[in-house]
Amino acid sequence: MATTTNGTTGTTTKAHDDTSDLAATAKGIASDVADKAVAAAQRLPEAASATGVQLEKANQMIRSESDEVLAVGTSLSLGMAIGLLLGGANRILVILALIPATAMGLTLFDRHGGTRTIR
Repeated sequence: MATTTNGTTGTTTKAHDDTSDLAATAKGIASDVADKAVAAAQRLPEAASATGVQLEKANQMIRSESDEVLAVGTSLSLGMAIGLLLGGANRILVILALIPATAMGLTLFDRHGGTRTIR
């Protein structure tokens, strides 16, 4: 422990101890972050597989809905996205609100070949 005493004021500093404590803390944090990154990377294939299954289920549900439900859902999602945009929300939230609108809207267009006819 290196301490220095100032003769006029009598204060003691522990610069060497503080520096080694800071280095040990930074090393410990870096080790924790590396361990968590490795654990997350090992679970990534499982998460991607589960996400693919859920997206397929959502796609099947959207395709089984009627045109009216898809039109209402598309309108609702677009309205929410526009409201978020005008309200000053983060752009990521606006994009996330547009995802269901896009899925439902494209399903409607696929059903009608890109054109809408009056019945």
